[in-house]
Amino acid sequence: MDQRVVATFCLLFLTLSGTQGIPHSRTTRCSCIQIYDHPVHPKSLKKLEVIPASVFCPQVEIIATIKKIGERCLNPESKNVKNILKAISKERSKRSQQNQQKA
Repeated sequence: MDQRVVATFCLLFLTLSGTQGIPHSRTTRCSCIQIYDHPVHPKSLKKLEVIPASVFCPQVEIIATIKKIGERCLNPESKNVKNILKAISKERSKRSQQNQQKA
């Protein structure tokens, strides 16, 4: 091999080995720009996603998919939202207890 090819390969290898990729995380910034403060009825919810606070976004984000409306960011400090989260947690623990009893 030619010395130039070897030198170019070594230089390219050393350059690339020090390069770090940028993470393609969905949480590189806060997802919620506008917060929906209206009360939400639990039966109108299709999906509820809770994104905990992180280095990239200091606040907890709650993204709800509401029937006929779409996705909305809910206020995690709202009494209505806290009650919904409490009810979901209670339902999950009830289901897990039933599953443990069946097993």
